Amino acid sequence: MMSPMEQDKPVHDRPTLKEVVFGTPSGFLAFGFGSGLSPVAPGTMGTLVSVPFVFALQALGPEAFWIALVLLFLVGVSLCENVSQKLGVHDHGGIVWDEMVGYWLATAFVPLQWPWLLAAFVLFRFFDILKPWPIRQLDKAVGGGFGIMIDDIAAAVFTMVILGLVQVW
Repeated sequence: MMSPMEQDKPVHDRPTLKEVVFGTPSGFLAFGFGSGLSPVAPGTMGTLVSVPFVFALQALGPEAFWIALVLLFLVGVSLCENVSQKLGVHDHGGIVWDEMVGYWLATAFVPLQWPWLLAAFVLFRFFDILKPWPIRQLDKAVGGGFGIMIDDIAAAVFTMVILGLVQVW
């Protein structure tokens, strides 16, 4: 949802996509350090960029990991809302901070081994792209920065459940 000030601004007065991504810290982060500009599968590219950060987040220890993840989610709500308003587009396909945080959540309970990280990657992208119930409903019903973030959190939860079941088998 655009602010009244943004809605009144003529389209030609809005910054370009590259100005937002490379000219603002919020744009650079929301677009996954530029990965969201990929012409092919920007969400997948953003998720790919997030993989190395899993190791850093997990190295924090369990309590700090969860605190960091909550803070990164809250930052994401603001980032995604801010960048959406600047671009005049709700949930622009290049905004990938939501995929990054979603992937970090999806890996919360798996061993830090490549097969598990790859499984989390594939499952998370599967659920984020297909958006089965209730993910699709969340995506459609919830607006703003929170709406951009919440469907990816739901996709991460689906991923966590499946990987948790595989681990206990």
